[in-house]
Amino acid sequence: MSGRFFLDTNIFVYTFDTGAPAKAKRATQLIRRAADTGEGIVSYQVVQEFFSVAFRRFPQPLSVAEAEQYLTTVLRPLLAVHSSPAIYFEALRIVQKHKLSWYDSLILAAAVEGQCEKLYSEDFQHERKIEGLRIENPFV
Repeated sequence: MSGRFFLDTNIFVYTFDTGAPAKAKRATQLIRRAADTGEGIVSYQVVQEFFSVAFRRFPQPLSVAEAEQYLTTVLRPLLAVHSSPAIYFEALRIVQKHKLSWYDSLILAAAVEGQCEKLYSEDFQHERKIEGLRIENPFV
């Protein structure tokens, strides 16, 4: 494997969370590392989930102009895995094998497709290994 890592949606959401400054700082560090090293990636799903949260759940929702700026400067440079039938089939296999939710399985399938060694997320068991990926909750 390559040393690549995958950032789940919650990493990006926490950068906007003024109520959790320690998490916001750690999330910002991970995103900066991803951008600076070229080792961190995301999938189409992360982009979609982030904007769903940013438009509907943020105390101060992002404007379209702010969303375009964030997409251009932060998300697009990290976007490496796009939707495909192969991703869906892999996610179905993961659902069956590991009994995970559909959306969590899509994240795992994308990280596998992106040839990542590590998945940063708080949505999985910390330090669990799934499909060759090491899960790390960066907020532990």
